[in-house]
Amino acid sequence: MPLLSLQAPRPAQHSTLAALGSPAAAPVLRSHPGPLTPESPLPVHVLEGITRHEGPPPARLAAWRFLVRSGGRAVAAAETKPTPDGWAFSHFFGGPYLSSTEQALRQAEALAGVYQPRLLSVPELYMLTLWLHGDTAADPAEGQPAPTDLLVPLAPAPPGIAAHRPHRVSDLLPVLTLRLGRVTPLLDATASPAA
Repeated sequence: MPLLSLQAPRPAQHSTLAALGSPAAAPVLRSHPGPLTPESPLPVHVLEGITRHEGPPPARLAAWRFLVRSGGRAVAAAETKPTPDGWAFSHFFGGPYLSSTEQALRQAEALAGVYQPRLLSVPELYMLTLWLHGDTAADPAEGQPAPTDLLVPLAPAPPGIAAHRPHRVSDLLPVLTLRLGRVTPLLDATASPAA
């Protein structure tokens, strides 16, 4: 099994469970019978300012996301956000990234090697990827994408970027920076584009 199981911070787990049990839970959840369980916690990192940095742009932890399951399938996602006091529930949502995340996680299970799963958002391109971090001992709340880490763009991906195809960071990041107008100099911009 190449994906590690991650533990979200306890306040993130507790606030999500409380929100699931609330009578004000999102209407999308009320239509599903049976118990709703938050599973597959993934830290959500944001990669901003791709063209403003020399070298790889920094990633910052922005949320923890859980897949909410009912009857063996994901019916929604729950997201928690950092607060001055720790973590608090933010919102439930559905949409295409839900099934795309499940598909990417299944794909990653079939890859050789062991990875720490994360999500990496690239707001400048309206893009979300499954980030397969090779440093399995790393704190999931910290760190930057390494050149040899894998990124699996989730559908819908930006035009010209293949969804559900694993790309090395060193191959995909130059493609993204070219799209936004500048090559990141510390990565090999001559690597074959991921399209």
